[in-house]
Formats: sequence, structure tokens, C-alpha cells
Amino acid sequence: MCKGTFMELCDLLSPALKCQNTRMRAALTVEKRVAIALWKLAMPDSYRSVRNQFGVGKSTVGAAVMQVAKAIIELLLRKVVTLGNVQAIVDGFAAMGFPNCGGAIDGTHIPILAPEHQGTQYINCKGYFSMVLQALVDHKGHFTNINVGWPGRVHDARVFRNTTLFKRLQQGTYFPDQKIIVGDVEMPIVILGDPAYPLMPWLMKPYTGSLDKSQELFNYRLSKCRMVVECAFGHLKGCWRTLLTRSDLSQTNIPIVIAACATICESKGGDVYGRVGG
Repeated sequence: MCKGTFMELCDLLSPALKCQNTRMRAALTVEKRVAIALWKLAMPDSYRSVRNQFGVGKSTVGAAVMQVAKAIIELLLRKVVTLGNVQAIVDGFAAMGFPNCGGAIDGTHIPILAPEHQGTQYINCKGYFSMVLQALVDHKGHFTNINVGWPGRVHDARVFRNTTLFKRLQQGTYFPDQKIIVGDVEMPIVILGDPAYPLMPWLMKPYTGSLDKSQELFNYRLSKCRMVVECAFGHLKGCWRTLLTRSDLSQTNIPIVIAACATICESKGGDVYGRVGG
């Protein structure tokens, strides 16, 4: 992240991060708190290492991370993680081979330490404790909708059915009423998912079993377009490497940090940043 982008981010978060000095000590500047939080999220460093890096107390590092994460959620989440220009998204997926598509959806597991209560609910299919981040992305891999906080053991389809996104798609209020004719069937704007997701009029998933050539072609095009969400998760974890290690935050704070990372993981001229800045 270059200095200009960093200062722009600080300015955006400043309304929620400004603190007054007290008789006991001077408050940390907004810039220093943002720097501490970004360093901790981007590096798999311990709190002790970050403390030494910035010359603050260990508890100050933890407080700065949560203050900045909450400020990002409060001030930037709804501006950055948003649907945007639907026609541009549809045109982008059409150029990749799938018509009238408004996004690709998938879930990823964020490792955590074993919770004190209901720990078995957080053991995922790969055998480690995790929390689920489910995301819808556009043709460029930008997050347009996220849901985070479900235990790792919960199936992707169940997570999806319990989201506001599912309800809005079911009601037909998430995308504009824009249909095309495929064969003799009217096709609304759809999203693409893997076999774990339910087949819906507005959600396409791959064919399974013995396939003919047309079904194989359908699966190929769907898989090609779905790769954007896999790449988005890879980009997210590559930028914020704290998501690759087992988080020692509380179950209440982990979703906040994950959502904050997703909010500012967009690419802006090579910098890590959200689209809110331009």
C-alpha cells in the first residue's frame, strides 16, 4: 500500500477513530492505529512482534486492530461491498462465456482456535476449526456480497439459505428484472455456484453424472466463470495473511476482522484498497 492510499484510508476512517488526549497519556494518532492494524492483518506476526515494531503495548495492538476493523465495517463496508453496475457485470460474464450472469458464489474456511463452547460445530470437513466466509463476486472478482460467522461444520447450502442475499434473490429484488430467452425458456439474471448449492431458477450449478457434449460444454463455461470467486478468496488471503493462521480472537470479533479484510482487499492500481476511494 503506497503512502497516498494509506493516507486516503486514514482520512476515511478518521471520523470513527479520533481520540482525545488525557492527563495520563497522549492518544495514538489515527495513522498509527491504522498502520498497526494493517500490519497485524497483513503479516502472520505475533502481538509481541507487532508491539516491538511500533513501540506500543501488546494490549494496544489488539485494541487498535479491533478499533480499525469496526471503523471499516461502520464506514466502508456498505460503500465497497456492493453490487455496482449490474449491466457491466452481466457483460463481463458474457464475455467469459456465460450469458445473463450477475455473479459467482462460494464459501471459504478461515481457521480459528478451538472455541470454548460447541467446539465440534466448528470442525470442518477437512478436520480443523474454522469459520465460514461466503461471498458473491462480480466478473472482476470484487466482493459484491459477503456473509461471515457460521461455524465451519455448517454446509454451504445451509449458510446460503439463511442469508439476506438468498431471500432477495428468491423474491427477485436483488437484480433488475432482466430476462433473456434460452431455447423456449425465460432466463433471469443468475448466479453461479458449485454442486454444493441448490439448483434454482436464478442459481446455476454444474451437471453431474454421465454427461453429453452439450452438458460438458455448459460445465466448462460455468467452471470458467466460477474461477473468479476462487481467485478472489486467494487474493483476500494473500493480502491479509492473518486469515491463513488460526485466529485467537473471540468468536464475536473474528467475523468483524474477516469482514474488514474483505472490505479493503480490492485492488486499486496495485494497492490493497476498496473501490470507495475511486
